[in-house]
Amino acid sequence: MTAPSSGDLAGFFRPRNVALVGASDKSGWSRMIFSRFADYGHEGEIFAVNRSGAPAHGLPGYTSVAEIPAKIDIAYIYVPAQAAAEAIRQVGAAGVRHAVVLSSGFAETGTEGVRLQAELLAAAEAAGVLMLGPNSLGFANIADRCVCTCIPTRAPVARGRLAIVSQSGALAGEFGKFAHGQGIGLSFVCATGNEAQFGIAEVLDYLVDDPSTGAIAIYVESIQNPGRFTAAADRARRVGKPIVILKVGRSAVSGAVALAHTGALVGDDRIFDAMCRRYGIVRTNSIAEMVLTANFLEKVGPIDPPRIGVASLSGGACGIYADLAEMHGLAVPPFAEATKAALRGILPDFASTLNPLDVTAQAVQDPTVWSDAIPVLVRDPGLGLIVTATPVSNNAVDLASPMSGLHAVLEGYRKAGKPPVLCNYSIQDCSQAQSDARKAIGIEIVLPDLEFGVRALAHLQRWSESILRGDPASAPGGLAEARPTGERQVLEHLAAHGAPVIPALIAHSAEEAAAAAEAIGAGVVLKILSPDIAHKTEAGGVRLDVRSAAEAARVYGEVVAAARAHSPSARIDGVIVSPMRAPGLELIVGVTRDPLWGPAIVVGLGGIFAEALRDSQVRLLPLGPAEAREMLLELRGARVLSGFRGAPPADLDELARVICAIGEAALALGPELAALEVNPLRVNGREIECLDGLAVYSNSTA
Repeated sequence: MTAPSSGDLAGFFRPRNVALVGASDKSGWSRMIFSRFADYGHEGEIFAVNRSGAPAHGLPGYTSVAEIPAKIDIAYIYVPAQAAAEAIRQVGAAGVRHAVVLSSGFAETGTEGVRLQAELLAAAEAAGVLMLGPNSLGFANIADRCVCTCIPTRAPVARGRLAIVSQSGALAGEFGKFAHGQGIGLSFVCATGNEAQFGIAEVLDYLVDDPSTGAIAIYVESIQNPGRFTAAADRARRVGKPIVILKVGRSAVSGAVALAHTGALVGDDRIFDAMCRRYGIVRTNSIAEMVLTANFLEKVGPIDPPRIGVASLSGGACGIYADLAEMHGLAVPPFAEATKAALRGILPDFASTLNPLDVTAQAVQDPTVWSDAIPVLVRDPGLGLIVTATPVSNNAVDLASPMSGLHAVLEGYRKAGKPPVLCNYSIQDCSQAQSDARKAIGIEIVLPDLEFGVRALAHLQRWSESILRGDPASAPGGLAEARPTGERQVLEHLAAHGAPVIPALIAHSAEEAAAAAEAIGAGVVLKILSPDIAHKTEAGGVRLDVRSAAEAARVYGEVVAAARAHSPSARIDGVIVSPMRAPGLELIVGVTRDPLWGPAIVVGLGGIFAEALRDSQVRLLPLGPAEAREMLLELRGARVLSGFRGAPPADLDELARVICAIGEAALALGPELAALEVNPLRVNGREIECLDGLAVYSNSTA
């Protein structure tokens, strides 16, 4: 099956003449479907088709699409599941190339439904029909007034620049109704259903090119075409068109990776988070957050620098904002010294010049405080956006009153040459009429309350950073390198890619172990060398701080015996003898391959805390040094890298380089690598060294 192109879907989503296949006045579904054409403002013609050719919904009836005396652009099919394939064949035979199948009872119901869906898909492809569904409530192209849907809505539907795509038809309606209640207009809404032929990824690709759409909000449970999805998301990031997603469900990591700690550190859903971060997708947690954030990002666009200043009449609101900012990861940078100096000439003597800024009650007595302060804040070189937290009335009389402080705020933005960005203290409904009254005085952007406001601003900051960061690092080319298996081979492979590794000698007898210990000097570590034993400590295969050649000879035998007792069938290739290192900070760096999103790298605290604390960060590969450094700084335990309790501070630049080298070494092994792990990566100031390495392959446990 070839997925449709963006151009194919441009034709699909612009139908004028629609045939309702299964139309009946006796059917509640059919009556509801017919009513949606008026609700959404469809401008084409509608035709009723049913087996008896009976009239329906005041329309003349036809027994087949072929009888209709007009060119049909799309068929909306809602016959029983068993009859859907034949309906598609008849539609194709009539020369109709587009169809939406509302009928349910397919793959969502079990084995027989899967068979019926396969039959339906085969019929569509044989007939040359591009099909959305089955089990799809259809779509409404609101911008072009082209409708083929029964998605619930509130009339009149407001036209705007927000597109909604959902795998759930019921939720598609809820998204639209919530947007209506907030005065947010839509360009497009679509419920993709079972996605037999195309789905979320292809619709996203179409919407990135759609000039009527400025932001895309997506509800998704799973993504069938990840390559098409990420390619479309990357194009959206490049042109500054925000994608905001609400995803449920979990994606299990490959079972082979359980041999490494990496799988536990990554978790079920964190690779999807890493994918969103890589491609500038904003991930949200609720209907309200998704719709409000998408609308806000579309209105504001990316900001540079990606830092935000806030001013309010309420000191309490400033305090709430500061607490919420810390909770949601929104930076609250101080104002520049020049900004503070200028503010001191505007605000009363007792006012502070902190961000968020309390302009004090003086602005009630003298509204020019607002009109003078806002241009000063807008000129601050460290800030890309200034937000004013103030109540925004929905009363048209209040909005029109020139005596209100709100007009002084608007005057401040006009003087600064910037559109006003306002944030209510608490959430309230906003009808289309109220939204129009706001727009009439120049208010386009109002965050509904402090909680959602801070969430949206944090999303804006991170989205802007992703755009400013530019294109992600590119993967190395060339053929996959030969597989390293045992620990030393893995470490040598890492060293070949620029990662520092601990030196070692391999002993195959007690005598060789003694000679190796004497050659290395001081204390040594002995570890069993076996491609079949992943966790050597658990097998009794590790002995630390061996102090003499004689002790090394004795320990050699003990280590081999313990390993054989633990894993009788394991291949034993000898014993590794390496220098005993002084204590340092232990990190774990691992790479895993997700079946959908490809290779990802995880960095976290190592040692016994690796799985207990799961303090780790995950990114997709390939990785650049700036992104690796960001991972380190976003660890909850990042303070330990800065010289905690007298320890030398880690060289973060070198550590980031080493993390990138580990990622490159993993990519060089090709798609059969399931996991590559360095545990521990020892860090002691500028000393960074891989002490142990493990590789797991998709068709082997080596």
